[in-house]
Amino acid sequence: MANQQDYQAFLDRIAALRETVTDRLSAQLVADPQLADVLTKQIDDLLQDAIKADLAEKPPPDKGLAQLVGLGEQAADALGRTRLPQAIEPYDETVSSERLVAMGDLYYIYQHEMIGVFRAVQKLQELFRAGAVYLSSGAGAYALYQFDRRQVLRYTRRDRLAAYRRAFGYGRAQVPAGSRSNSDFHGLFEHFVNQVALFHRDKRIADVVRERAYDPSFGSIAVVRRAGLDLRNNLKFTSYGHVNVLRVEVMQLLDEAYRILGSDDIKRLYGADTAWDVVEIVLAQYFGERLVTSPRQRMAIAGREVLRWLAQPHLLQNQRVTFETLLLEIAESSEEWLTSARSLGGGPPQEARRGLPWDRPAAPLTGGRQGARRPPVPPTARGTGTRGRAAAPLNGVRV
Repeated sequence: MANQQDYQAFLDRIAALRETVTDRLSAQLVADPQLADVLTKQIDDLLQDAIKADLAEKPPPDKGLAQLVGLGEQAADALGRTRLPQAIEPYDETVSSERLVAMGDLYYIYQHEMIGVFRAVQKLQELFRAGAVYLSSGAGAYALYQFDRRQVLRYTRRDRLAAYRRAFGYGRAQVPAGSRSNSDFHGLFEHFVNQVALFHRDKRIADVVRERAYDPSFGSIAVVRRAGLDLRNNLKFTSYGHVNVLRVEVMQLLDEAYRILGSDDIKRLYGADTAWDVVEIVLAQYFGERLVTSPRQRMAIAGREVLRWLAQPHLLQNQRVTFETLLLEIAESSEEWLTSARSLGGGPPQEARRGLPWDRPAAPLTGGRQGARRPPVPPTARGTGTRGRAAAPLNGVRV
């Protein structure tokens, strides 16, 4: 276990090493900026290896107190000879990957809930029980019967809506006693997706204007990392409890519902080609709803990809080239999520996409704080039949 004197000497040697390497390789660093990242990472790895080795050593039984206060044979004759632990486990490395993956699946389920997949199946159940549709003994009819019989064994719609409110702050459902709505999620999620999209856009611009297209871009990885860590830490505290079990059960329920809607007899009943056609026909015919199937479904896929990426340790990568390569995995998903959200009336305005979450008022969430200011209606929308009224919020994005 290092003492205070050894610890200070080690840091001084690391600093001297950085200065020496920089001085001797200054000409190469000017010609190849990527070399600086490689050298910095190697020296940082030496420092982290020393810290990990120090943490792995077992401390003395008295944790070094006898040395410090001058008792017994282990008493130190100078402060520099006392034990000095170098660090503890970093906070950002203690997040469980499994819980964040579960949150990604729950977000995927939420978007399909908002599309109306479950409501379409429930409406078909009502019509089937009433004998109002030409269904009798086909595969879809039998699946509707089984879907109805298993209802008592599943989480209810109220349970699902409460989970969405607790996990993401979406909706108006009452959260369970002892918990609260995660009203910060949407702003943090939108901010992270926005920063990833901006970074990817900067990289594309840099690829065009530079000689070597695959050099590191001029975007800031620190901004992207901080936005991602803030979002991940927010989800850390709402991913406990029954969320993991609930998403497994509801993913099974979603799969069963989609198979029912895609049954041949039900598609034939509505003259539909796919299960999505059945969903849209039922929602338009019986509920009179505006269809948001395509953007919501793409938000579900892209949002889940982003949250799954956060579950991995990619955010803690310090080397620029490696970080950029890993970030490319969700770059297109982030752009797609923003485009889909704006098609529903949400997402950051185009002219304010470089702002931080606290620099501009966030779009109000359904079930959020009462009395929140609504953004003004654009002048171009006042003559299109809305009569100057702001559109109603739709669970996290405005339409």
